[in-house]
Amino acid sequence: MKGKVIFAVLLFINFSGFATERSPHWSYSGSEDPAHWGRLSPDFSLCETGKNQSPVNIQGALKSNQGKLELAFQQGKQQIVNNGHTIQVSVGDGNTLHLDNDTFALQQFHFHAPGENEIDGKQFPLEAHFVYKDKSGALAVLALMFQQGKSNPQLAKAWQQIPTAVDQIVALNEPLDIKALLPKQYNFYRFSGSLTTPPCSEGVRWIVLQQPVSASTEQINQFRSAIHHANNRPIQPLNGRIVIN
Repeated sequence: MKGKVIFAVLLFINFSGFATERSPHWSYSGSEDPAHWGRLSPDFSLCETGKNQSPVNIQGALKSNQGKLELAFQQGKQQIVNNGHTIQVSVGDGNTLHLDNDTFALQQFHFHAPGENEIDGKQFPLEAHFVYKDKSGALAVLALMFQQGKSNPQLAKAWQQIPTAVDQIVALNEPLDIKALLPKQYNFYRFSGSLTTPPCSEGVRWIVLQQPVSASTEQINQFRSAIHHANNRPIQPLNGRIVIN
């Protein structure tokens, strides 16, 4: 019996070590900041060598005949978590994005302060990323900019339960109305990019809404206080990529 216990402990240690090796720690500051992400793990190499990285500064977007953005929303249970890198809200089924004759399902949305993508060199104080995935695993990210102004009633629903402890998960008493959070007009920029956090995987379809919404100074500061640090990756070169609108 004693031998079995020892074996189990050793097995746990081995798997724990493997998990640690496969999931190296990364950060927004110090020796594990964005400038070093690509060297923290072979799995993160695209953070340094990738040519289609995000975020970007959107300038000189080309006019196109792209169709309207087709979004569907379904109210349901939501959970909010502070994962140490951002504040993230997980959602239920029924929130979809139709793009390129494909349907993507919303997985979660999270926030960055200051914002990551820029428009004509302008950086916004807060940016939300709505992460969608299709049946094959392909990703699309819808980016929403917040400008400093009036208090945002939808953010208020989440922020009144904002977790300040890392890995704390809270069920929202009053889920956000995602449709009400977004602007009325869905005019957007589009480009091919990557995740803005390790492993910086490319092939992500980015949709950046042109019209920002408002958030109060207090709401922006409350997010920053919960995270304790800026959580934006610096602008990445376009490397010849075309941005369309």
